[in-house]
Amino acid sequence: MPLNNEQKKQYKAIGHDLKPVLIVAGNGLTEGVLAELERALVDHELIKVQVKLEDREERRAVMDELAKVGRAEQVQIIGKMVLLYRRNPQPNKQLSNIHRYK
Repeated sequence: MPLNNEQKKQYKAIGHDLKPVLIVAGNGLTEGVLAELERALVDHELIKVQVKLEDREERRAVMDELAKVGRAEQVQIIGKMVLLYRRNPQPNKQLSNIHRYK
């Protein structure tokens, strides 16, 4: 289910203070990166990912692929950062960025 504008606004405010939990560099989307993406989305629901690629189109393609593979929604893209959200039906309230900032 896509996020509505009110949810996106709330998640952008939360994401502003987050540090990137995942950094994608020259090697692209390796198995390790994808495994860490899955773990981070399960634990935190809302994560910030930094994509350190110089080519804008390539960077955007990697961000789109991260969202697709992670079954997550892109909340916001600013430069080399993307904010991803995937709802966890049974979130850990100590780890979930959504629950910690409410």
